[in-house]
Amino acid sequence: METLKSNSQRAKNAIILIWIVLGVETLAFISGYMQYSLLKSVGYGELISHEEAANNDIRERVITFLYMIVFIISAITFIMWFRRAYFNLHLKIRPLLFSEGWAAGSWFVPIICLFRPYQIMKELFIETEAFLKRKNVETEDLFAVNRLGLWWTLWIITNLVAQFTTRYTLEAKSLDEYTFVTMVSMVNNVMGVPLAIVTINIIKQYSRAEVLLAELREEVQNFTPVDWNISDV
Repeated sequence: METLKSNSQRAKNAIILIWIVLGVETLAFISGYMQYSLLKSVGYGELISHEEAANNDIRERVITFLYMIVFIISAITFIMWFRRAYFNLHLKIRPLLFSEGWAAGSWFVPIICLFRPYQIMKELFIETEAFLKRKNVETEDLFAVNRLGLWWTLWIITNLVAQFTTRYTLEAKSLDEYTFVTMVSMVNNVMGVPLAIVTINIIKQYSRAEVLLAELREEVQNFTPVDWNISDV
């Protein structure tokens, strides 16, 4: 029988990359504030040199490019951890609601990406907790499912705002429009802080549960899935 695959290194990689994203997010906020101050100065009628304007544009582009790179790498490491976690749960419990491949693919399918990853994450927590309890394993304070709603809400909001700022920036022409989109971008940078912290806590929390799963005798349990509302997103 196939045994559980170690997921601890993937968890560590995902957490490290999320911290790096948070660091770049902080730089982006600082850079955004500098741009905001520059734009306000222009709005007040102050003159700025061509060099100041050019340096601001270069700084913003470099930080934006850096953020895109670390964000993509972070997303890859997170999805690798997420898929491995769901794969391991499939070895312990059958049937689950979705195939293991959906833990990765659901992030890239339009419309489905708005709810399927959350459903899978929620299933990971609920089914793992139920399984451990059936095995008389102490799980007190290990599964805070209520955090998942906050995690997913922050994820959806920050991504929608990011898409808005990207499109608005491309269409912005006036000073007021550039100032507005800079402010919105700074707000989104701030929202990235709780999102990163909650995501890291979720990974750490489930990683502790995976250790308990690995310690149990390897066997597949055929259970009726726990009664929970799949549409609760």
